[in-house]
Amino acid sequence: MEYFGRVLIFIALVLPYAPVSEATCGFETCPKTRVNMINVHLVPHSHDDVGWLKTVDQYYYGSQNKIQHAGVQYILDTVVQELLKDSSRRFIQVETFFFAKWYSEQPEAVRQAVKKLVAEGRLEFTGGAWSMNDEATVHYQSVIDQFNLGLKYLKDIFGDCGRPSIGWQIDPFGHSREMASIFAQMGYHGEFFARMDYLDKRKRLGDLGMEMIWKSSEALQNSELFTGMLYNHYSAPPGFCFDINCQDAPIIDGDSYDNNVAERVDQFIEYIQTMSKSFRTPHVMVPMGDDFQYEDAEVNFKNMDKLIQYVNARQSQGSQINVFYSTPSCYLYELHQLEQTWPNKTQDFFPYSSDSHSYWTGYFTSRPTQKRFERDGNHFLQVVKQLGVLANLTSSQQSENLENLSQAMGIMQHHDAVTGTEKQAVAQDYDRLLYEAISGAENNARDALRILTNLTSGEFDSCLELNISACAFTQKSANNVVVTVVNPLGHTSTQYVRVPVPKENYIVTDEKARKVPSELVAVPWQVLSLEHRPNDTQHELVFQATVEKISNFYIRILPVPKSQSHLSYNSVYAHNSIGRANDEESNELIVENSLIKLVFDTTTGGLKTIEMNGVTENIEQSFGIYKGFQGNNGEAKNRSSGAYIFRPDGNIEILSNKVELSVYDGTKVKEVHQHFNEFVSQVVRLYDGINRVEFEWLVGPIPTEDEVGREIVTRFTTNIASNGKFYTDSNGREMLERDRNKRENFDADMTESVSGNYYPVTAQISLQDDKKRITLLNDRAQGGASLRDGELELMLHRRLLSDDAFGVGEALNEVQYGTGLIARGKISLILDAASENPNHAERSTQLELHLPFWKFFSKSNNVASVKRSLLPDFSVFPRSVGLLSFEKYDQDQILIRVENFNTIGNVVSFNIYPLFESLDGKEIWETTLDGNLLLSQMKRFKFNQDSSGSNPANIDFFYAPHRPLEANSTMEVAEFAVTLVPMQIRTFIIKH
Repeated sequence: MEYFGRVLIFIALVLPYAPVSEATCGFETCPKTRVNMINVHLVPHSHDDVGWLKTVDQYYYGSQNKIQHAGVQYILDTVVQELLKDSSRRFIQVETFFFAKWYSEQPEAVRQAVKKLVAEGRLEFTGGAWSMNDEATVHYQSVIDQFNLGLKYLKDIFGDCGRPSIGWQIDPFGHSREMASIFAQMGYHGEFFARMDYLDKRKRLGDLGMEMIWKSSEALQNSELFTGMLYNHYSAPPGFCFDINCQDAPIIDGDSYDNNVAERVDQFIEYIQTMSKSFRTPHVMVPMGDDFQYEDAEVNFKNMDKLIQYVNARQSQGSQINVFYSTPSCYLYELHQLEQTWPNKTQDFFPYSSDSHSYWTGYFTSRPTQKRFERDGNHFLQVVKQLGVLANLTSSQQSENLENLSQAMGIMQHHDAVTGTEKQAVAQDYDRLLYEAISGAENNARDALRILTNLTSGEFDSCLELNISACAFTQKSANNVVVTVVNPLGHTSTQYVRVPVPKENYIVTDEKARKVPSELVAVPWQVLSLEHRPNDTQHELVFQATVEKISNFYIRILPVPKSQSHLSYNSVYAHNSIGRANDEESNELIVENSLIKLVFDTTTGGLKTIEMNGVTENIEQSFGIYKGFQGNNGEAKNRSSGAYIFRPDGNIEILSNKVELSVYDGTKVKEVHQHFNEFVSQVVRLYDGINRVEFEWLVGPIPTEDEVGREIVTRFTTNIASNGKFYTDSNGREMLERDRNKRENFDADMTESVSGNYYPVTAQISLQDDKKRITLLNDRAQGGASLRDGELELMLHRRLLSDDAFGVGEALNEVQYGTGLIARGKISLILDAASENPNHAERSTQLELHLPFWKFFSKSNNVASVKRSLLPDFSVFPRSVGLLSFEKYDQDQILIRVENFNTIGNVVSFNIYPLFESLDGKEIWETTLDGNLLLSQMKRFKFNQDSSGSNPANIDFFYAPHRPLEANSTMEVAEFAVTLVPMQIRTFIIKH
């Protein structure tokens, strides 16, 4: 009866509210502050993980509370109920996924009440993406997509009042500079977070550096973003957690001996006075909340009401503490009004350490197969979005399929999803969500390709097991198969296509029935021996394809054997001299093509030398094992290596056994298959005309019979004099210089000298001296380091037997088919002359590896063709301009993002009118990065840095960095000019 009664009260509160007619949100709705006082901004919030210890649905519905008590639907029910009782109350909602699920279930009266709360600034959206994304292991394309998704939803429901203006990244385990840049490019005023290295925080508390101006890009002007570190994590002050899940005393103001008002007020005032000594202004922000709090919001708000009342009552006795409900945007608004300068920040906040033995660098690699699956999800999402535009897919089912995939990818960006820091059951649920979403979106791709090609009944199957050289569609026969190749890049690309096939004599032709050279390459025996892999396809058919947007290739079996005299496939041991050698005593195996020469030492079986781009360097590759430290976690020195923490026990063990070699010496592709031990093998591969070396590694099952966890790395050792410096990408965008054992703002604790030098590598890690440069490009997020000069290291796989006691509550011990998980992936290597910044080739290669061709398979007795008239012409883009997004925004609107992916060099310009015209455009306008705010309306806070030398003379703002493009079909072509400075992204919406 209690809950029923509360519902009746809620309905009574809701019904009197009329529909919202005019937005009153904005800074004019912020609470009034007082001069000559410490203004305490209480920010009620609930941090609601989109999956972690429980699945997404378990968290929302409140099931499995024996794991963790949490039910997000009840949080939103009761928060809205309590906000309606008092107009002074505030609450911030962060994760749009949970809100959207809840809002869809509400009756109209509740929806109108929520709209009123939003319009009056009492319920404020902060962050606003589909989930609170991680910042180490995410790619910028996926981050932008999930902000677009969340912010568009809020815009469609609440208009301008639903748009957040503050980043609220309170729980990720370290913070990237690119994330700050994304906030700046979306027009956000600032961001707040709760984790940084414990020594960095200690120093900042002492020198008033908790809030700073972060220069979020070396390339982009006006990229500075106000950034604040929370004082006490994202929790309420100690002793003042009023949630039903807390044990802190409520405020008792009854007429009895239990009355504790004076005591509680004294405690709070003392806390604020101490806190304020670490901040520069008479304003402090105090979060009031924690994980999944406010399930019975009446308890929280009733006690906060009393806290505000009785603390402020002390002002009559001379207290200078003024407390009120607020939001992060209102807090930052007050700071912007002040004549104040702030410290500078230029690098990022990696790696994050919470004590002398706890570097949170293990999650950079944790769950490597899931990290790869997330990349596959993004890859397919871009393909399906583009095909939907090209074929003009408009049905409600097609929209739902695309929405499901977009939402699944938004969930995967969560800081306990792509990070691999969730429980195993939750990881499996994430995989299920993404797999089902991809399967649904495959129907969209099929519908589109039946329109865009003459295969009106083509199957257009995707093979999601190509990573293990398996494809059900070609498992029994690859005769009369059409491979439809979709290129999601903005430029014509030449890549090699690999199709798993039974061993036959094949011929491949293009759409004009011209023969395409092809070769049959054996699948490594280590892959063939994978448990539950069908072994009908023991070979891969390899051919080179040049594709503008969509192309078809036809595979059929030749009736007569094709001569294979030019092929040799040798399987020998390392100590034998194989391949081309200088002489019998050379002990060298040379594998080369027109661009690259590899030399292997046949006495060890390992790589010895690489020659490419006119540069020769001794490069030895090895695999190594770190034993995972196992402790009881009772104190810092007993911290275990776990899902979050990388803590090796002792020195690395380099695999030093003689490596077995097998060589395939084809015309277009050359491969060296290496077998290191029972759980590590690799293919080193060269493609004719492709200027990089590919290393396809296979690791697992990692043995644990001796009850020791292990973390497997690969190292590339050179003679390059790197002088302690190396470079890693920030979420796939700009490169940051790393300096071994050093940090930008503080002296780090390097007790854990290995893990303390690990950094997130989303796409690229490099090192160089004044002559040579080596770059590794990876296919998923990994941890990486340069522990010695001339050396690069990437962690590939982890299997651990102890939890690290940071919440997940179970060891990172992934098992599949009854044994340890096996992972397979690729690293590409480029050796070149030294350069001040990544060159064009590195950056374009990185994008090509991120979004390679997507392959679809159909049965046909004829060569298929593409309806070219339906494809727009992207040739207007200069070579350094990439197509980042091409998707439907609304039924009659298309969103396009373009980027200048060079970090240095000339400004590039082009005219977008031909593309606009080919899309039957009527109007075009430019937006902020997320796509939901007119760029002409962007106006964000500008703060002065300490280095400026003077206090600000007046309040200042950042506006659009250039004149926003706004044009229509009646205007001159010259009005459609687009200019991009290096690393700039511009976002347009075309109405057709």
